[in-house]
Amino acid sequence: MFRRVAIIGGGAAGATLLSELLERPVAQPLHLDWYTGGGTPGRGIAYGTRSERHLLNVRAASMGMFASRPGGFLEYMQKRNPDISGTDFLPRCWYGDYLEVETASALARAKSQGHDVRVVPYEVDAMVPENDGVTIFRGETTTRVEAAVLALGTLPPRPLPQVDDAALASGRYATQPWSLLADVKPDPQAHHVAIIGLGLTAVDIIVELAALWPNARFTALSRHGLLPEVHPDNASLPYEDSDELVESMRDAPDIRTWTHLLREAIATTDDWRRVIDSLRPHTQGLWGQLPRAERARFLRHVRWAWERSRHRLPPQVAQAIAKLEEEGRLQRLSGRLDRVTLAERGLQLAFVPRSRQQASMLDADLVIQSVGLDNDVRRTQHPLLQQLVTNGHIRPDPFGLGMEATPDGRLLHNGSAWPRLFAIGSMLRGTLWESTAMPEIRQQARQLADHLLERE
Repeated sequence: MFRRVAIIGGGAAGATLLSELLERPVAQPLHLDWYTGGGTPGRGIAYGTRSERHLLNVRAASMGMFASRPGGFLEYMQKRNPDISGTDFLPRCWYGDYLEVETASALARAKSQGHDVRVVPYEVDAMVPENDGVTIFRGETTTRVEAAVLALGTLPPRPLPQVDDAALASGRYATQPWSLLADVKPDPQAHHVAIIGLGLTAVDIIVELAALWPNARFTALSRHGLLPEVHPDNASLPYEDSDELVESMRDAPDIRTWTHLLREAIATTDDWRRVIDSLRPHTQGLWGQLPRAERARFLRHVRWAWERSRHRLPPQVAQAIAKLEEEGRLQRLSGRLDRVTLAERGLQLAFVPRSRQQASMLDADLVIQSVGLDNDVRRTQHPLLQQLVTNGHIRPDPFGLGMEATPDGRLLHNGSAWPRLFAIGSMLRGTLWESTAMPEIRQQARQLADHLLERE
């Protein structure tokens, strides 16, 4: 049993692991250091929004914080409003409230049970893992712990290389949309906003700014110009032939075969979403079977289609976007970004449309970058990860999907796994692929808590 554990990261993953550790009866008190990095512990970036226009893209019944109580969020919300249904897509800020309540409850329980839990509202500067423990450096303070867990969530996005320095310095190019939305105020001016990307975050940006800036118009540019797919109004029945499909995929771990099998399965059902959803419990295992060359093929050719099918819009958000398009306030473009430069009255984007070879120009008052997760620790500006990579303490995923690790979260270095340095959440995407949503994070937290306390 590891009695002194450090958790680095103040978002949902860190809060869930902390709460899991404090849920278990132990013979001796635990000493937990939770480095939250500032902000409200538990909410992180994902649930830090205060706008009720930003909705979860998972139904309420599946969003419980604990693997042992997957319906916990729904129970919490029905105490506030009995009319809420398990099939509802609820505001993310409500889920942030739930995380805060559960985290506060865990901390209060820890105090009553004699555990020593320190919530440290700062970042960790550096770490040195060894086989018998981990040394943590913060400012002039050095702390030795028996085990440490990186629960860092998503990394700060880097500006795209096509953006020139003058455009970045102008303040009109935003790389962190959630920071922008936290400070934005209502404005009646007729702004033209360009969005680079068309995933779930891009949709949230458009919906929020369209409400706050009623005269603004939006142009969204992405490789294919397609929005995420949409959830059905009601939960679908399970796909009846999922076991056979998964077995066929396991027997032939290559992307071409998998694509063929999925197309065949979709052709035999009334709703393709049933087929995609049936793979979710098996995705991590299937990804683990793929050879490196097949993973590369997936990322090059299939990733965009998988992600827009897998990570879908709530119906009411899709309706809001459709209305903006009908009103002429939103235009979607497909193409490749060539450059972003400073212009006389704003920024200018040069892009090459999919159907042409010659670049087109687009002027905008504000450009917001929203191109998905950037978990490439080889190029990140995150100080702790830079230190760990530079010193050879961790091994970056070769495809820029986070850190190389064993399936149970032990981080790799020089071909072996650290016995006392772990990760949880999005940094394990290269190992597990499906590793960013709460149903996966809570299962990781449960298994890791079991491992950390197993000697008890």
